[in-house]
Amino acid sequence: MEILSLFSGDNDDRNAIVAIHPGAGGTESTDWASMLFEMYKRWVSEENYQIEIMDFLPGEEAGIKSVTFSVSGPHAYGKLKAEIGVHRLVRISPFDANKRRHTSFASVFVYAEVDEEIEIEVKPDDLKVDTYRASGAGGQHVNTTDSAVRITHLPTNIVVQCQNERSQHKNRATAMKMLKARLYDLEQQELNKEKELLNSQKQDIAWGSQIRSYVLHPYQMVKDHRTNWETGNADKVLGGDLNGLIKEALSQKVC
Repeated sequence: MEILSLFSGDNDDRNAIVAIHPGAGGTESTDWASMLFEMYKRWVSEENYQIEIMDFLPGEEAGIKSVTFSVSGPHAYGKLKAEIGVHRLVRISPFDANKRRHTSFASVFVYAEVDEEIEIEVKPDDLKVDTYRASGAGGQHVNTTDSAVRITHLPTNIVVQCQNERSQHKNRATAMKMLKARLYDLEQQELNKEKELLNSQKQDIAWGSQIRSYVLHPYQMVKDHRTNWETGNADKVLGGDLNGLIKEALSQKVC
C-alpha cells in the first residue's frame, strides 16, 4: 500500500513489456542478462503477477542475447519502470580459467503495454515486415518454417521481432503489440519531456551510465546510483527482492 501511494504516472496501472539486452563482453554479458531475467522472473512470482515470453534469443555459449517479455498485474509498469537503465555486475568470472574479476553490463527497457482503449496509428506503408526461420531451441515445428517475424517501423527505425510461436500469424500479432507499446512510449516522451529520464536507449551499455551496480566479489553489495539505496545482501536482490529498490526510486521520483 505504501508503494501504491507513490504512483503518479498516467500509465502506472498498466501491464509492462520488458526487454533485456547484454552489453559488450561476449559470454560474460550474455550470462549477466540471463541472471537479470531470472531475477525478474522471481520478482514476478513473488508479486503473483503473470509473465509471458514474447521473444527469446539464446547466447552462443551461455546466457541470452536478448529477451522480451510481458508482465501482467496491478501496477506492473508503475513498479518496473524503476528498472529502466544499465545494470552493472562485478564478479569472479565462472568462464575465466584464471578466476579473474570481470565487469559486465546489460540494459533493461520497460514500456507500458497498450490496450485496445488507446489508439496508436500504424500505417501499413510505414512497416517493413521480414519473415525468417527461428533460431536456437524450439524443435522441428518452429525451426523448419519461416514463422519468425521482424517488423521495422520506417519513420522511427524501431525494430521488433518475435519467434516464439509456431504460427507466423501469432508471431506477427505479438510483434505488433511490442511495436505499439514502443510507439506509445515514444509518443508519451514527446508529449512530456520529463519522461526523457526514462529514455535509457540514449545511454551506452557501458561504464558511467549504469543505474545500479551488483558486486559479488570481493564483497557483496547492490547499490542504486540514482537513490544511493544499497544492501549487502546481493543474493537476496538477485533472488527477486526488488521492492526496496523500487520503493526508494518512486519515493525520490527518479523513475
